[in-house]
Amino acid sequence: AEAGRGGFGRGFGGRGDRGRGRGRGRGPRGRRGDKDEEKWVPCTKLGRLVQQGKIKSMEQIYLFSMPVKEYQIVEYFLGSTLKDEVMQIMPVQKQTRAGQRTRFKAFVCVGDYNGHVGLGVKCAKEVATAIRGAIITAKMALVPVRRGYWGNKIGKVHTVPTKVHGKCGSVSIRLVPAPRGAGIVAASTPKKVLQMAGIEDCYTCSRGSTKTLGNFVKATFNALASTYGFLSPDLWKATKYTKSPLQEFTDFLAKPTYGAAKEPAYEAGGY
Repeated sequence: AEAGRGGFGRGFGGRGDRGRGRGRGRGPRGRRGDKDEEKWVPCTKLGRLVQQGKIKSMEQIYLFSMPVKEYQIVEYFLGSTLKDEVMQIMPVQKQTRAGQRTRFKAFVCVGDYNGHVGLGVKCAKEVATAIRGAIITAKMALVPVRRGYWGNKIGKVHTVPTKVHGKCGSVSIRLVPAPRGAGIVAASTPKKVLQMAGIEDCYTCSRGSTKTLGNFVKATFNALASTYGFLSPDLWKATKYTKSPLQEFTDFLAKPTYGAAKEPAYEAGGY
C-alpha cells in the first residue's frame, strides 16, 4: 500500500503510534525519579533546621512568621494527618492567533481537621498537573486557625473565637460563633473549608456573587486566617521574647552542607 502512495506512510496513524511508543518508554524513567523524590534535600535554612529536628512543630515556625518555601516542611510535621479536597476545576482560555489556548485551573483545600488549613490555586495544561501543583501550593500556604467557645469554656474548643470577616472580589463572608451542637450553618463550599480547619459549630453570613466559587473559597480562607489577627483579652499576657530559630542555630547553619554532587551546566572545554 505504501508503494502506491509514493513511499509515504499513512500520515497521522503512523505518527500517533510512534508518539504512544515514546510515552511508554518514559514510564520507568519517571518511576526512577520518584525514588529520588523520596529523599528530601532541603534548599532553605528553615528546611535544614526541620530535617535535623531543631524545630519541633509548625507553631514554632508561625511564632516567628517564617516563610515556608518547601512543602516538605509541612509534610514533615503534619504529613499523615493532612487531607486534601479538590474544590473546583475550571477551564480558562487565552486568545491566540491560532484560536484559544485552554488550560485548567484547580482550587484545592488541605487541612488536618485540627486547627490548620491551606488553600492552593494552580493553572496547568492538564488537570492532574494542576491538582498536583495546587496541593503543593496549599501546603505551603497552610495557616493556623484559632478556635474558641460560644459561651462557657467547657470541653474542647469548637467554634470561631470571635466574629471574623473575609473578602475576595465581590464575595464577603462573616463567620459568627455558634453554640455547641449547632453544626456548621453554611453553603457547601465554605462548609468543607471550615470542617477541614477543625471548626464544628459556626454561623455564616455571605453576600456578593457566591456562585464564583474560587472567590467564595478564598474569602472563607481569608476569614479563617484572620482569627489569629484579633487580639482578645486572654492574649494580653506579657510577651516573652525568644531568639528566632535562624538566630539560635546560626552556628549549625554556618556549616557547609554536602548534598549530591551537581552535574556541571556546561563542559570545561566549551563556552
